[in-house]
Amino acid sequence: MAARIPADDSDAEAMVGALLTASRLLVAVSARSLAAVEEALTLPQFRMLVVLDTRGPLSLSQLAAELGVQPSTAMRMLDRLESAGMVTRGASSTDRRVSVVSLTAPGRRTVRDVTERRRAEITGIVASMTPGHRRGLVQALQAFTEAGGEPAVGEETPLHVGW
Repeated sequence: MAARIPADDSDAEAMVGALLTASRLLVAVSARSLAAVEEALTLPQFRMLVVLDTRGPLSLSQLAAELGVQPSTAMRMLDRLESAGMVTRGASSTDRRVSVVSLTAPGRRTVRDVTERRRAEITGIVASMTPGHRRGLVQALQAFTEAGGEPAVGEETPLHVGW
């Protein structure tokens, strides 16, 4: 169990430490959720599937920009996901010279299944907290995600999927 960091409204370092610890927990939950998938995926590959699920079909350069990686890195991930049948590439409807990447039904199902597993495990963790801690956590996380510019689950377009 991680050491408790005293929380003080004026202590940004304590907040950063608590968030880093919580982030490790969430990465561990995500990794466990991915381990149950039939097709072995890395966290970056799953993130690519989530981006395609929430943003819709994208060009390679758009996808790389969304993921914060070089196009060559995105291409290698795409090759792996395409061979697994989770994504497909096709011509853009607006510019036939541009290739777009889309999620397939198996890719969409993988995102849904992993997300459901993550939701179930997080639900168990939250259920073990006191009601007061849960309320405080909701308020703090809403403020944190708003400050970081991340849309709330359900605000993504076009689909409702959280990473």
